[in-house]
This record gives sequence, structure tokens and C-alpha cells, in this order.
Amino acid sequence: MDDAATGLVLHSPEGTAYRFDPGALCLELLPTGGPGAYARYEVLHRPADLADWIAACRLDTGEVAVGPAEVAAARELRDALWRLTEARTDGAPGAPGDYEAVNRAAAAPPPVPRIGPDGRRAAPAPTTATAVLSAVARDAVALFTGPYADRIRACGAHDCQLHFVDTSRPGRRRWCSMERCGNRQKVRALRARQADAGGA
Repeated sequence: MDDAATGLVLHSPEGTAYRFDPGALCLELLPTGGPGAYARYEVLHRPADLADWIAACRLDTGEVAVGPAEVAAARELRDALWRLTEARTDGAPGAPGDYEAVNRAAAAPPPVPRIGPDGRRAAPAPTTATAVLSAVARDAVALFTGPYADRIRACGAHDCQLHFVDTSRPGRRRWCSMERCGNRQKVRALRARQADAGGA
């Protein structure tokens, strides 16, 4: 698997690793757990858990300080993003309280990019998880108010809850990942054709 590719490496219930690229930083936070039924998938329990997610996400952060309060803030932001994302895919308005949670997180200063003396991007300055969450929330604002707001999709597999931004030119992406759900659908379709042919 190409470690330089964009997205997260997730694991199926069977333990198979696959790459999931939701197309937006804010949607990368959703697979860490969520509200209601998604709480059983919670992985953000300790500061180290949030630090691990930050290291794996698409944001180039360098050294990040993470405290217990920021873990709670990450979960609050993530749960709001879950509800807003599901509302968007259902064509429903989001709850005002969830928009307020995103705006609160976005109000903090984001990580500071730096340029080196050679004119190239330099290693980022040390930052905090609060700043990272601000970047996530600002990405959500840009996504929900931008040109791809109507391209936020839920995976077409009946047993998958992942969401992504469909940035494909025709706008017909159906699966969270071709490695996972897309391939499973191909296998199911092949078996169905073989069964039909065998019964003919």
C-alpha cells in the first residue's frame, strides 16, 4: 500500500487493511467514532489516541501538544460533523447547535505554515490539538459552503457508514473505497451472474 497516497488506512471487520480517501480533512475525523450507534466505534479515549489520528490525517502538522480537554473537544466536533454530514446526504438542514460547534472550533487560530530560507515549504511550527481542530472545522466550513457541498456522499454499500466527497468528473462515485466496498460489490455481481447462468 502506498504510504504517500492521500487518505487514511482503515481496517475492515475481517482485519483487511484498505485506503479510504474521503476527499476532505473534516471527513477523515468521522471514522474515529461518533454519536449514537457510532459510539461503539470510539477510538478517541486518550490524548495519545488523538495524537495518533493527527499524525495519520492529511494535515502536515509536525509536533502537536494534546491534552484531555482537546480529546473531548475533538469528539464534540466529530459528533457535530457526523450529524451535519448525514443531514447533508439526506437532503436535510443541519441542526443549529451542530453548526455552532463547528464555528466554535473554527474560531481558534489554525496551525501556522512556514517557508524556509530556500523558498520552499518548511517543517511546520509546533502546534496544539486545538489548532488542528480549528483546521478541521475550517475545512468543514469550506466543504459545506463550497462547490462540492452537494457532492457529499454516503458509501453505497448497505453495511458501510463511511462518507466522502465525490470529486470525480462525472459525479458518480458510489463506494468509499474500490479496495473495500467497490471490490465486494464486483464480487457479489459476478456471483449473481454466475448463479443466473447456472440456473439457465
